[in-house]
Formats: sequence, C-alpha cells, structure tokens
Amino acid sequence: MAKQQPAGSDGAQTVSSALSAPSVAQSQARILAEALPYMQRYSRQTVVVKFGGHAMGDPGLAAAFAQDIVLLKQSGVNPIVVHGGGPQIAGMLQRLQLKSQFVHGLRVTDKPTVEVVEMVLAGLINKDIVTAINRQGGKAVGISGKDANLMIARKITEMPDPESNLMQAVDIGYVGDPAEVNPHIVEVISGSDLIPVVAPLGISRAGETLNINADTFASALAARMKAKRLLLLTDVAGVLDKSKTLIEELSIEEARKLIRDGVITDGMIPKVEGCIEVVEAGVEAVVILDGRVPHCVLLELFTEHGVGTLLGRKMKRAA
Repeated sequence: MAKQQPAGSDGAQTVSSALSAPSVAQSQARILAEALPYMQRYSRQTVVVKFGGHAMGDPGLAAAFAQDIVLLKQSGVNPIVVHGGGPQIAGMLQRLQLKSQFVHGLRVTDKPTVEVVEMVLAGLINKDIVTAINRQGGKAVGISGKDANLMIARKITEMPDPESNLMQAVDIGYVGDPAEVNPHIVEVISGSDLIPVVAPLGISRAGETLNINADTFASALAARMKAKRLLLLTDVAGVLDKSKTLIEELSIEEARKLIRDGVITDGMIPKVEGCIEVVEAGVEAVVILDGRVPHCVLLELFTEHGVGTLLGRKMKRAA
C-alpha cells in the first residue's frame, strides 16, 4: 500500500514550485508590467511608421508588423502607417516590359510608369497591408496622399549633383516633393478605432498624380502632425560608427558632426539629414530601425533600450 502524503502537501509543493520556477504566464505578465510606463508615455500620442524594405516581402515579418500596429492601437497609441513599394513596382514594370531608370536615387516616372506606380502602391500593396492588419484584429483603412488632398506635391525639377552638391536641372517625370500637407482625413481616421494605411502618392495643384519617396512622405506627414515619434523601418540596424557598431542615440549636433567627420556616409546621409529636418519641425524624435527584426516596433516603443538609432533634441529613450 502506497504511503499517503500529509494533507495539504501537494498544494504546498505546487506553491513552492511556482515561486521557485516562474511559469510562462508569469514571465508574460512581468513583460507586460515592464511595458506599462512606455504604454503610458505614448497613450493618445501619434506615431508615424514608415513600413518598407525586406519586411514587406517576408510574410512572417509582415505578420509581426501587423500585430505590432494592432497592439499599439489597443494600447491607446494612434499609429499611422506609410508604406513604400520599390521592389514591387520594379517587378510589375518588368512584367509589363516597361523600362525603368534612376536619377540620383529616384525612379524616372513617365506617364505609363506613374500609372503602374499608382496601381501597385494604392492598390496591391496598400490593400495587402490593410488585410494583414485586419487579420490581426485591427480595423485598417487604406488611402493615398491624393485622398482629401492629404499631400499636395510639386514636381521635382532640380536636384543636387552627388559630386559637386550644386543644384542641377533634372527631368524625372511625375516625381514630387511635399508642398502642403492637409492631415484632416488622417486625423479623422486615427481619432476613431481605425488605423490609416497611406500610400505615398501626391497630387499636384494641376491635378497630376506624383510619386513621392516613402521616407519623404512619412517625414512630411509626421512633421505636420507634430507626431511623438517617426519610425523608419529599413534594411540596416541603424546608424553605425567607424567600428560598425550601432549608435543607439544621437542629438542633432552629434549627427551633423558625424556627417562632417565622414562617419555617416552614402545613402545614410540624406536619411539622417531628413531626420534632422523632422525633429527641427517639431517631432520629438525619429528612429531608424531594422525592419528585419521581428516586432521591432514594439521593441522600440515599449522597452527600455529600444532598437535602432534614435535621433532627437538631446533626449534619451528613458526620458
């Protein structure tokens, strides 16, 4: 006959075991509790997120991004998603046998090309992102910069020469820069339980559709709305120093010095310069972060150290 355990001993062992070895549920509860101060910091604040790069073509990363955006909305944050689509546009142009060329990093966009750009950005990609967010329990609404004159743009007719940095005339077709931002439609959407997903197209004062760089579009929108944060998802870890180590935080002055000293080079220069302009326009901070990291948006906003490089006015993440 088996020896009986003393009454209540099983319960005591269970309690002791639970105290000595935290369960998965307890770990999850601790993580949520640690995130509480950051959730409170961003409650009812606007966060503009530029979604692009490798993450857009990876189903797992795209699903994780959609979960992040839905959780932000559920936590009281007002996320606004602006997306790119360069690789998808290039693929469609190739399928249609339309040749494409670039001038100083911008796609030359003639009339047939801009029609493809609008079809891919405002149609296929925009609705794919909307669907991904809705599948995670969100309520996303897809629009473009043309809706309600959100983004009035002007054609780009001159650009700085990469070697001399002097302005020179260019003819790159239907490519534009923001001239006027009218955020009413985005404010109405994000002020409800809906999440705006915006394709980076603009409309000229003459009624022409203009293709706008997604970083530039997101920056102009964030600046006009005085967003708490602008997050730029990229295919790099962030800004790196000379030893290729991630620089976690930069002030405007520090960023300008790194450009002068040749630490920030090539394509990162215009990205950082754009970040500086956004901060000077009133956005509290801009973060360049690696979109290849699952849940990078939540890691940046709801943890102590975040991910990527934060650029702001001498501020720290924990401030």
